[in-house]
Amino acid sequence: MAETIGVRLGLARRHRGLTQQGLATRCNYSRSQIAKVEAGHTLATPAFVAAVAAALGIDPAELYGQPYRGAGDEEQVHAPIAALRRALAFVDVPPDLQTPPRPLEALAAELAQCQRQRRAAHHTRLGARLPAVLEELTAHVYEPADEHSERRAWRLLFAAQDTAGELARRLGYNDLANQVLERSAVTAQRTGDVHLPLMVARRRALLMASVAAYGPALRLLRTCTARVDHASPGAAEAEGALHLRAAIIAARAGRAHDAWQHYDQARQTSREADHQPLDAYGTNFVPGNITIHGVAVAVELGDYDEAARRDAEIGRRLLGSVSPERRAHHGVDMSRALIETNRREEALERLLAAEHGAPQMVRYHPVARAVTLHLGAAYQAMPERLRLLMGRMHLA
Repeated sequence: MAETIGVRLGLARRHRGLTQQGLATRCNYSRSQIAKVEAGHTLATPAFVAAVAAALGIDPAELYGQPYRGAGDEEQVHAPIAALRRALAFVDVPPDLQTPPRPLEALAAELAQCQRQRRAAHHTRLGARLPAVLEELTAHVYEPADEHSERRAWRLLFAAQDTAGELARRLGYNDLANQVLERSAVTAQRTGDVHLPLMVARRRALLMASVAAYGPALRLLRTCTARVDHASPGAAEAEGALHLRAAIIAARAGRAHDAWQHYDQARQTSREADHQPLDAYGTNFVPGNITIHGVAVAVELGDYDEAARRDAEIGRRLLGSVSPERRAHHGVDMSRALIETNRREEALERLLAAEHGAPQMVRYHPVARAVTLHLGAAYQAMPERLRLLMGRMHLA
């Protein structure tokens, strides 16, 4: 069976000459909690991983074991990373292309296909298309046909960079995700859209939370929310998406009042927009996604009964309105909540359903892998469907 987060934590802790008590004094978790995670008796939550990684001075990806490298066809998912690094290296000059870049109309259509694959968590297909789109759009922004084309090219380039950053983060390449953020911050300023820089900050806040920098992340989001221009298009989506991000981060920090306040403000923003789906910035600010964020807030707060109650109230129609990636993420959240309440059969069913809807999202998701390994250790006689799942994740 593959190494667990607990095993990696123990190795990293001992490598730094720390006892469990010594590590406990550096973070907000008890020695008992650290011992339980290391022994595999308790799941390591994202908040726990962020806290102990910060205390040890390491990247959380080291504890998660990212990037996950499998075998055979699964290795194809990592193949485009080198090409993405190359495409993002062109900052002040355009790349040398063997043929002229495709027209902006063609690249816009190709990018739309990339975004659909991102929503479906088709990492391999997305990675095969995206590097070329990035390079060709970079060529357009430095050699525009006219001012209108230049502005449009910068906007398309921003969307392509945003997609690349999300793919890098999902696959565990945090250094590349940070590089994309730096590039997209510059690109956002060139688009002329007042809200795109706020969307960059929204992503930066999530990376800050991954290293337990909750206070700065929440202050950044508050500053951005105050900068939303309500006279400009996209204001409702920008404001609502910032509140949803703040709700999750506040919950991970254990600030229940702030988390639910931000969540309620996001819902109010949606109501004032007549519950219309808003997605110009790729935030998926739609009623179904807002609802499942309420479950995620409860899970991050450790209120698993509240998570189960909210989950039970979500209808199929509402859940069906969100992307496959978001539905799968919700299933992973619920599998975690069910594990914590000793309902392992239900947890396995939710994991399998999530994998059916978005296979690559689940197989490369650190929490899904942690839950799967936890289930694998919990059974004396492992169910066949769990054994097969572990095989597909290369965890067996």
